[in-house]
Amino acid sequence: MKAVVFSGKGTPLQLCDVPTPKPTKDQMLVKLQAAAINHRDLWIQQELDMTGRPDGIILGSDGCGIVTDLGEEVDPLWMGAEVIIHPSLNWGSNPIVQGDSFQILGNPDNGTFAEYIAVSRKNIFEKPPGLSKEECAAVPLSGLTAYRALFSKARLRSKERVLITGIGGGAALWALRFALAYGATVHVTSSSDEKIKKAIALGAKGGFNYTDPSWADQAKKEAVFDIIIDSAGGDQFPKLLDLAVPGGRIVNFGRTAGAETTLSTRLLYWKQLSIFGTTMGTRDEFMSMIDFIESRSVKPVIDKVFALENIQAAFQRMESQDQFGKIILAIT
Repeated sequence: MKAVVFSGKGTPLQLCDVPTPKPTKDQMLVKLQAAAINHRDLWIQQELDMTGRPDGIILGSDGCGIVTDLGEEVDPLWMGAEVIIHPSLNWGSNPIVQGDSFQILGNPDNGTFAEYIAVSRKNIFEKPPGLSKEECAAVPLSGLTAYRALFSKARLRSKERVLITGIGGGAALWALRFALAYGATVHVTSSSDEKIKKAIALGAKGGFNYTDPSWADQAKKEAVFDIIIDSAGGDQFPKLLDLAVPGGRIVNFGRTAGAETTLSTRLLYWKQLSIFGTTMGTRDEFMSMIDFIESRSVKPVIDKVFALENIQAAFQRMESQDQFGKIILAIT
């Protein structure tokens, strides 16, 4: 089969012929139709030491396709089914936090930038019927991250005011879609006025350009927020404490603006704020997310679709920071 293989830092991704996997025991073999790229795939290329892994790895956490072969313990009714892949592997028994064996599909296990993948039946779900294969591929990692952040962590309630930072990426746009579908009033931030305009066209009430040093002061004049969903961290993060209402909830799941920051503990305790960290989600949350998408006809925002062999151009698109929505790989 054709697959995109990562061999180490500083090495371009290569489209190679590799053996097609065979499903074992509880696994299904999925002929992939579409995948999506995430910042995680970019960070792996920039940071991962591949010493001791001479064969490299197939990246990719998001994918959908058709079941073409079954392990011996899998119900034969799955054969030929259109499916979506849940990329949280071995979460563990505690829904509050992942266990020591937790992994995300695409490292260290081979991922979805390939024509086929073998995955445990526990991580396979029927494709939401209202989504195209490209839309389906846009769901798993970023959709689940946003769903857990909004509903499991922040406990979003209808008509609450939500601020989503860094609009344009997949998880931030899923958070926008989910929050609006649940009846929230949403504002966004971005370094791009054009992206803010696009978010408003999708239903956001307003937005703030965080390259303006006074953006937080402008935001306070317009609204303060019950919930803030942040994927950036960095030196802008302390401003979020000031923008939250007393008793507000701030959820972070990323570090695109840097991992280090300094917080005002006075604001934290005096306003009785809650700050949550989160990553990915459980199997039950994935099922709940799919139900939410189906019942409320929520669709992802697609930025651009690339052929699998043009994956380098797809990552260049991500690195340019021009994207607004998920970047998709068409496989078949």
